[in-house]
Amino acid sequence: MRLFIASDLHGSAYYTQKMLQRYSEEKTDMMLLLGDLLYHGPRNDLPEGYDTKKTAELLNSVRHGIIWIQGNCDAEVDQMVLSFPMHREMAFESKAGTVLATHGHVYNDEKPPYPGFDGILLCGHTHVCGFKEADGYLYMNPGSISIPKDGTPHSYMITDMETYTIKDLDGNIIRSMTVI
Repeated sequence: MRLFIASDLHGSAYYTQKMLQRYSEEKTDMMLLLGDLLYHGPRNDLPEGYDTKKTAELLNSVRHGIIWIQGNCDAEVDQMVLSFPMHREMAFESKAGTVLATHGHVYNDEKPPYPGFDGILLCGHTHVCGFKEADGYLYMNPGSISIPKDGTPHSYMITDMETYTIKDLDGNIIRSMTVI
């Protein structure tokens, strides 16, 4: 299975459109969204093209291929306008072990989901893309589609469950890691 992984759209119809263009071109099986889809939150500036209704319309146009993990800015009211279910987190198995998809505000590179976790933790939340070995597990973050931080680009991740590749919204590879 090939996944397109993105996070932190924060209601930007402009960047959601760019993301969906990359999703189409990447020819993946599913899109895994790691939260914060519609609302920008009190700590973030409004992203370019902030339009929550348009963002919802764009996401609903590909709803059959989306898995949505709830972020700290996502609320039950968002579920009323999005046509795909929201999940608190999701775990699945890969050749490298357990992969836990979560937003990152509860579990992250400093706080594993449980003592001894030795899998892959996929998170958004920080708006900073990258890979990091953390206390016995791998932390991976696709960055932010609309409001990247710390000088990182607008980015997403592609994986075939062995190789994880972070790309910018032009499709350029930023970093890649193979885990088997």
